[in-house]
Amino acid sequence: MSNKLVIVESPTKVKSISKYLGDEYTVMASVGHIRDLIEPKNLPAEQKQGSLGKFSVDVDNGFEPYYAVSDAKKKTVTELKRALKTADELILATDEDREGEAIAWHLLEVLKPKVPVRRMVFHEITQEAIEKAKDATRDIDEHLVDAQETRRILDRLYGYEVSPVLWRKVGPGLSAGRVQSAATRLIVERERERLAFVSATYWGVDADFTASNQPFTVRLTQLDGKRVATGRDFDDHGQLKNDVLVLTEPTATTLASELEAGNVAVNVESIESKPYTRRPAAPFTTSTLQQEASRKLHFSARQTMSVAQSLYENGHITYMRTDSPNLSTQAIQAARSQASQLYGADSVPDKPRYYGNKSKNAQEAHEAIRPAGSEFVRPSALTGVNDQERKLYELIWKRTVASQMADAKGQTATVTLAGAAIELPDASGTVTPMPSQYQVSGTVITFRGFLAAYEEGQDAGRHDKQAANESKLPQLSEGEAVSVAGAEAKSHETTPPPRYTEASLVKVLDELGIGRPSTYASIMATIQDRGYVVRRGTALVPSWTAFSVVRLLEDHFHELVEYDFTAQMESDLDAIAAGDQDRVVWLGNFYFGSDDHPGLRRVIDNLGEIDARALNSTKLTDTATLRIGRYGPYIEIAAEGEGDPRRINVPEELAPDELTAEKVQELIDAPVAGDRVLGQDPETGHDIVVKDGRFGPYVSEVLPEPEAPEPGKRKKAAPKPRTASLFKSMSPETVTFDDAMKLLSLPRVVGVDEESGNEVTAQNGRYGAYLKKGTDTRSLPDEDSIFTIDLAGAQELFAQPKYANRQSKTVILDFGEPDPVSGKVVKVKDGRFGPYVTDGETNVTVPRGADASTITFARAVEMIAEKRAKGPTKRRTAAKKAPAKKTTTAKKPAAKKTTAAKKASTAKTRTAKSTTAKSTAAKKTTATKSTPSKAATTDTAAE
Repeated sequence: MSNKLVIVESPTKVKSISKYLGDEYTVMASVGHIRDLIEPKNLPAEQKQGSLGKFSVDVDNGFEPYYAVSDAKKKTVTELKRALKTADELILATDEDREGEAIAWHLLEVLKPKVPVRRMVFHEITQEAIEKAKDATRDIDEHLVDAQETRRILDRLYGYEVSPVLWRKVGPGLSAGRVQSAATRLIVERERERLAFVSATYWGVDADFTASNQPFTVRLTQLDGKRVATGRDFDDHGQLKNDVLVLTEPTATTLASELEAGNVAVNVESIESKPYTRRPAAPFTTSTLQQEASRKLHFSARQTMSVAQSLYENGHITYMRTDSPNLSTQAIQAARSQASQLYGADSVPDKPRYYGNKSKNAQEAHEAIRPAGSEFVRPSALTGVNDQERKLYELIWKRTVASQMADAKGQTATVTLAGAAIELPDASGTVTPMPSQYQVSGTVITFRGFLAAYEEGQDAGRHDKQAANESKLPQLSEGEAVSVAGAEAKSHETTPPPRYTEASLVKVLDELGIGRPSTYASIMATIQDRGYVVRRGTALVPSWTAFSVVRLLEDHFHELVEYDFTAQMESDLDAIAAGDQDRVVWLGNFYFGSDDHPGLRRVIDNLGEIDARALNSTKLTDTATLRIGRYGPYIEIAAEGEGDPRRINVPEELAPDELTAEKVQELIDAPVAGDRVLGQDPETGHDIVVKDGRFGPYVSEVLPEPEAPEPGKRKKAAPKPRTASLFKSMSPETVTFDDAMKLLSLPRVVGVDEESGNEVTAQNGRYGAYLKKGTDTRSLPDEDSIFTIDLAGAQELFAQPKYANRQSKTVILDFGEPDPVSGKVVKVKDGRFGPYVTDGETNVTVPRGADASTITFARAVEMIAEKRAKGPTKRRTAAKKAPAKKTTTAKKPAAKKTTAAKKASTAKTRTAKSTTAKSTAAKKTTATKSTPSKAATTDTAAE
């Protein structure tokens, strides 16, 4: 009996696919990539020279990358090789995109199979799709591999060249990347528009009319034959851009009063009716799914992709990374059939609908995201899913079914009403007879069509719109008089451009052709994790650090952040994927330059002097400048004469566009926190004050200035004042002297433990209230317990297991499945530093802004593998002491690696690159050992 080894990326896929394959198939998971570019510091000693030593990419010799199997994946590789020994065929069944193709290629390079190799792809995990895929295998597409490798090298070069400039001139821990930088620039540019925005005030009149006993509301549109201004008539500097009438308050209030008093006769002037037709939206692509899930389900882009990944791997939807809105014939028939069953035969048009791709740079021709199978499972019948998965599936199901339904039809009526001339004050105050005109539009849907199943959401607009509605207007005829039920004069202010949300930013990136929809989720997360952007509700607000980063990139790397240039990169990568462009030539042009652009290397070499202080400064007023310091932004107020400038911290919750001249003055005039004297310590006579420090408010004693030392003697070290942080329940404004003295008296001795003889103390620490007995500690339930707990209560806490209370509250998700490497159950917990993923051996903090409750098992395993690959975090002190020993011991292994590296290099030179999947040829060098590094965070975020 034959034994065919099938390799997929995800452990979840193993379960899903295994049930559709026979006993002759063994399905295993690679758990994502098994190797990647090695960290330069982990290169063999003889390779740490030139460009290879800098990037792990030999830019001088065809941009050859140096790959290595990570420590975390060595066990996986060993298991795959063991399974391959008993197999008579290898089937690589990774995802059908560039990333999946590259994973398959790396597996081939590392496993070096001696049996036939086939590449199997499918866009859904169903019996029918898997059976079809088994009979339609192919070779690895080397062009797709080239495109993915080019992107990876491009991101390494970009990140490793540009990020160090940010570290030196803006701040440590920052990163730069092609799409990341463009996305950050878009957000910063929008905030600049908001900073420069000047609002304008105008007035309007809304009136309630009645006809045939049916009320309806109208808006004043013309006065004295001139159109009344709305928000759209003003530019961002508050100036009129159209020839319109700006209604003043006296005119508006007088007109409203006259209308309400019944002094204005109003008649129907005209009725214009037009047919209304609305087509359904196309089925979901990755981009539109992220947008709609944000609008309707309030999912982040990362959350959407995580939930969609789980739905796909469990066989509920088709592949979730796609640029194509097309549906297969099978899917069209399924959607039309289900629409007909649920909404009637007339809800389906005579001919199927086909959708073209509007994306600027469409990638592989996948199908749209839709329910899997030839018959769609209704959301109510879906089993084995959680609430979030069911919601996202229902969204996909509705959109797919609606896309094949008939247009919605109806009539849109626009009614114009004329008011008789009455005397009103004009802008100069002169009273003049003025006729008025009012307008209202209403849409009556006569055939709902696809609206019976689904209606696409919309991003919030900048100006209020007279939204079409389905309520009927009264039966009106031209010349008919209407009665006035009420009227109101309203003041309006123009609004600045709205900030981007994740949905609207994804939409703009997609329209500009920047990046790939499959990368948008990681980009949204990266710009937030790096501190470039914070979320306020759904809005993305840039930090002042983002302003400095964008300013540096615009001033010194202008071309790299140009939207057209960034989009063109995607087109070029598509050309490489299609075999129409040579990757080495393209990378050479990008890095070394060409006639069209200078090249990254030349830009880096000719940066010149960058004034970091000027880069991190923004002038707010004549005397106030915002600066980015080591601990965040602050306002520097120029001192009169030769005095030192005054510094004022900028509140964290203050958005850049809110730091107006008025707000700056308010911060300047505010009383200085920490100057409030609470009283004097009766024992020492020292003042006790409350202060607001870098890490929050605290109380402290004010010590007298030390005496000057005698001539020739060294100055004694000044004694440190007693300090104590305020409890969370306290505030600097309300804390009392008694509160301060209690805080300064800590730690409080609760009693003496008879068994050990140690004092039991209650104290407040960095992570909250706790008890201490010798070296043993226990957390207290709250801060007030510091002053209330007695010895018996303390002994009861010490009698409990150390983390008993915490453990019972920390589990957010228990997957009940083991990690493929450690074999221990994977969980998501809530710890002292926030939520984290763990298998009991490796802990991974959930990135800030991510919803821990939405993490899938596959994502959790991937996070653990990435963290395991980085190895344990080393303390800085240990790192400082190690160099002397490392210099001696590191040389011996290097000699061993030299031989291995030479063999690998020789093998690479001898082997020619083949177009078949069976080939184990490589243009890449394979390392035998590596440890991914901290710098990889810059690298992987470069997209």
